[in-house]
Amino acid sequence: MYFEIVGEVTHVETFAVGSSIEEITRLRKLYGRGRWRKRKGIARVRLEDGATRLAEVHWYEAHGIGRKEFKIKRYID
Repeated sequence: MYFEIVGEVTHVETFAVGSSIEEITRLRKLYGRGRWRKRKGIARVRLEDGATRLAEVHWYEAHGIGRKEFKIKRYID
């Protein structure tokens, strides 16, 4: 599903770091070595049909590489 984040992500929290991330090998092969973190937060997202909703989003992040692979986990409103 295509979506884009509108505004900023709030209530950001890290819930996995380094080897506790199941897909760490894939992330390192695809994007490079780094201190990978799996993070989550609340953001307003615009969906394919143009609707905007508040959602909990998850992503991977590493210093020098940036945020990668955003996904919507659940809608809040």
